[in-house]
Parts: sequence; structure tokens; C-alpha cells
Amino acid sequence: MASFHDWIDRFAQRRLRRTAQSHGRRSLIGKLGAAMVGSAVLPMLPFDRSGQFGTAHAAGAGGAAPKPDPNDPAKCEYWRYCAFDGYLCTCCGGSLTQCPPGTEASKVSWVGTCLNPNDNRHYLVSYNDCCGKSSCGQCLCNNNERERPGYRLGVHNDINWCMANTSPMFHCTTSVIVGLA
Repeated sequence: MASFHDWIDRFAQRRLRRTAQSHGRRSLIGKLGAAMVGSAVLPMLPFDRSGQFGTAHAAGAGGAAPKPDPNDPAKCEYWRYCAFDGYLCTCCGGSLTQCPPGTEASKVSWVGTCLNPNDNRHYLVSYNDCCGKSSCGQCLCNNNERERPGYRLGVHNDINWCMANTSPMFHCTTSVIVGLA
């Protein structure tokens, strides 16, 4: 057993000496410094919390699925919902522009620029959360076209915008056209 330990000792000593002769201390210090700076900067980078990259999007057995109707306000593919994140108020007792009874529109909102396929124009759409009741739980949509990371809050949709209201409970979201973009 002693010879095995001697062999490991000699092997490790040879490898360490060879490494020390071929690599300088400055390169080691530089690599350690770069690793420390990189690990300190990593938490400051923007990130995507939507979770949409964890799912596969494969075509069905018959080829590509037909495109959903972009003019149905009860579907997530409706053209106004290009930057939408939340439950559709159209499924929760409200409408495209009105909150359901018992809720109130958030005092702050986020915006998106959506292309209307019917007239080929871009519209500025304001997304207003309806607050005051627990989550509707129906028709969840999460579209992130041109969404910006969290440091540009006016165009970031992963925030509870009801925090400015008297009741911070989120119920659903409306989409109001502000005008042409």
C-alpha cells in the first residue's frame, strides 16, 4: 500500500511541477480575477422569468397546426395581446376594455406596440390589470413580443401592477388601444 501512495505522490508532484513551469502565476491570478468579476456581474444581467423556454413547440402528426384567428378576443392570439401577460378579462366577466364588476383598473400599466393584421398598422396598446379580487384563473395568456427586461418597467409585463391600488390582488387584464404607434 505504501508503494501505491508513493506512486500517487510522485505522479502529483510531476504534474504540479510541469504545470508550474508552463503556466505563470500572473495567468493564474488573471483567471481567478476574471472568474471573481464574472461571478459578481452575473446577477446584474437581465433574465427571462416567463418560463416559455422550458416547453417544446413541435408540430402535430399532420404537419404544422393551422394559425389561430388573430381577430378573436377570447383567444391569446388576438392581435391586441402581443405584449399581454395575465388572465383575459373577456373570460372573467369583463370585456376588452372594462374590468369585471367588483374590480378596479390599476393606477399604473404597461404598454405594447401591436400590429393589426386587418389594416397593417401598429397600435399602442395599454394593458391595465383589474384589481380587488383574487386571480380569475381562466384564459391565461403570456405573450412577450418586444418585451424589455425588468429595468424598463413601462414595457415589462411580469410585474403585479395592482400594487399601486388599495387592494393589491390581481384578477385579470384588459387591453385598451391608446392610438397609432
